Parts: sequence; C-alpha cells; structure tokens
Amino acid sequence: MVSSILYTIVGAIIGGLVTFYFTRKKFEKEIKENPPINEKMIRAMFLQMGRKPSEAQIRQIMKSVNANRK
Repeated sequence: MVSSILYTIVGAIIGGLVTFYFTRKKFEKEIKENPPINEKMIRAMFLQMGRKPSEAQIRQIMKSVNANRK
C-alpha cells in the first residue's frame, strides 16, 4: 500500500520533470525559429501608419525590444 503510493509520487515527479524539460526545449526552438519581432515587421508597422521609418528609428526600436526581452 505505502510502496504503491510512493511509486506514484516518484513517477509523477519524474514525469513532471521530463515534461518540463521537453516543453522548455520546444519553446526555445520555436522562439529561435520565429522571433517575436524583427526589422521587417517594424518597417511594415510604420508603413501601415503611413510613415516612412528611418534606419535610426528602426535600430532604436530593435534596441528597445532586445533590451526588454532580456
């Protein structure tokens, strides 16, 4: 009786750790392949607002996004 409860608890802990590891790896892979925002997206947003962005504006926004990401 006690051993079956112990096995269940140990199995749940191991299962949780394995699930956490693989989920984290999958999430990191998705972020690497599909970054949240890039320069092309910033240019598109500016153009949708009817503005022509300068390179300085784009670099400033990318710098801000990368600083907030870390």
